[in-house]
Amino acid sequence: MNEPIPVIRAVDRGTAKLLPDVDRERAWLLTVDGAPQSYVDLDDPAHLEFEYVRRLAHVVDCAARDGEPLTVLHLGGGGCTLPRYVAATRPGSAQCVVEADAGLLALVAEWLPIPDGSGITVRNADARRWLEAAPARSVDVLIADVFGGSRVPAHITSVEYAREAARVLRPDGIYAANLADGAPFDFLRSQLATFAAVFEESALIAEPGVLRGRRFGNAVLVASRGPVDTAALARRSASDAFPARVEHGASLRRFIGSAAVVRDSGAVPSPRPPEGAFSIG
Repeated sequence: MNEPIPVIRAVDRGTAKLLPDVDRERAWLLTVDGAPQSYVDLDDPAHLEFEYVRRLAHVVDCAARDGEPLTVLHLGGGGCTLPRYVAATRPGSAQCVVEADAGLLALVAEWLPIPDGSGITVRNADARRWLEAAPARSVDVLIADVFGGSRVPAHITSVEYAREAARVLRPDGIYAANLADGAPFDFLRSQLATFAAVFEESALIAEPGVLRGRRFGNAVLVASRGPVDTAALARRSASDAFPARVEHGASLRRFIGSAAVVRDSGAVPSPRPPEGAFSIG
């Protein structure tokens, strides 16, 4: 049997590589300019390799009863790992994936095709513009995993953006975002303050070493206008193969401290990761 070989292609925002996993027959790692973007196992869509994707999946898992279909909007697509997971674990879900990089979408469609009948629709568009045009109260879960290279773009960090997210979510809907930062957490604190200004409930999921400032890394922001089942999130996060901690309530308010709300006029991208923080050769 022929061994799969890496696929290298120029996309809109850099050089994409699809690297086969030698341990899993039809699994691929997608990178752009060396930064990991997605890991997809075509034979096992419920297999989640990246820590932050597992934490986003915990949020989806706790959003409704097991197996109950959801309407999910994904801002940022990559290899569509999480949409595939939702389709596998919650059949009948209606999902829309919005990805700005047309070249990346073409690569994924060719090498990592989404199965027919999955309920996943993929659109080539800017995340903020798509959100602003989306119908009000139309989504159960909104996942933001938008990166320009290895940085979160400024236009999806502001309170104006957060208000659009709240408008599109149903009253008990949940927002979850993949963010990246390191001590002293100026960006992460400002994001938490910004979403707390719009949503009544919020939480943060992160690996303890990241929260203690030992390394730069991913953190998942969770926000809702209704109650968030932080106890269930904490159980799932703590028992995961990559254990994480859930901060909420008073401890989260202490973490936010005096951080200011971000507005469009002063929004900036997330910080550039230290050399080698996310790169894979």
